[in-house]
Amino acid sequence: MAESAAKRRTDSGATDELSLEVKRPKPEHENGREAKQEPERENVLSGFKTSAVLSDSAREKTIFIHGKVADQDAVVILEKTPIRQDSLAELLSGSTLQLEMRNDIYSTYRLQAPPHLNEIKTTVVCPATEKHVKKYQRQESFLVEETGDDYQSITLPYIQKQSFSVQWVYNILEKKAEAERVVYEDPDPKVGFVLLPDFKWDQKQVDDLYLIAIVHQRNIKSLRDLTSEHLPLLQNIFQKGKEQILQRYKLPSSKLRVYLHYQPSYYHLHVHFTKLGYEAPGCGVERAHLLADVIQNLQSDPRYYETRTLYFPLRADDGLLSKFKEAGRL
Repeated sequence: MAESAAKRRTDSGATDELSLEVKRPKPEHENGREAKQEPERENVLSGFKTSAVLSDSAREKTIFIHGKVADQDAVVILEKTPIRQDSLAELLSGSTLQLEMRNDIYSTYRLQAPPHLNEIKTTVVCPATEKHVKKYQRQESFLVEETGDDYQSITLPYIQKQSFSVQWVYNILEKKAEAERVVYEDPDPKVGFVLLPDFKWDQKQVDDLYLIAIVHQRNIKSLRDLTSEHLPLLQNIFQKGKEQILQRYKLPSSKLRVYLHYQPSYYHLHVHFTKLGYEAPGCGVERAHLLADVIQNLQSDPRYYETRTLYFPLRADDGLLSKFKEAGRL
């Protein structure tokens, strides 16, 4: 869960055809700060041995593969990069076409683009644990109905027992990692946050813009912890996040989807900013809660999210799903 958001993007020119993201421990200086790393140039996948295809999507142009890199378990994610408007002229004039079919006014071709316009965004998780493998494996999902009492008796004890690590989040907040990726920071300990690109966004076009606002406060795990006391924090994120995106990416608030996940992928409060129209993972109604709605709900009822029944999907192998089944709630 938390691991997925910790991936870092390395130099996009690692090879002609692969943009590699490798998740591995970061070296540190003696003072504890992250050592500056040179972009990787070698093809870390040259010796990759495939064990199984965990899942794929023809619609999203992605595939998740389990295998080994130098005798270590690894998960490799391949994703076709979006076609950028600023490269259309070169794409059309510099590619080769092979006719497949022609019928009246219709014809289809295989287009072979120049290598630098035919990238595959590649994420490597190595060494990968069994948890990583299960995370990317295609599984059936179930919709859970969680009352306020269910949260206290089932979900919260499960979260506390699992002790999901968010150290990578603290590394960002303390500027020990990813400092160069921060788009904006409000350092205020109560209402402050850092805004940075989500690893899913390659930052080459705004059509799939995806940023994350991570709050400085460390005692807010999720939507369930929010009360009217946190309204200044939420309003600050909402306002300044939109202002920074308008200033930097020229996208007005009317073209943004700003929301929180429940259940979140990691238990430290964060807010998602995506471009409206981009179907980001987890933006569906069963998991996403618009920040504007969250603010209004807390203005109407200070304890709204402490008592409200919430619905969210869980995969078949999720330990929390087992706890709901054991309690007779599913």
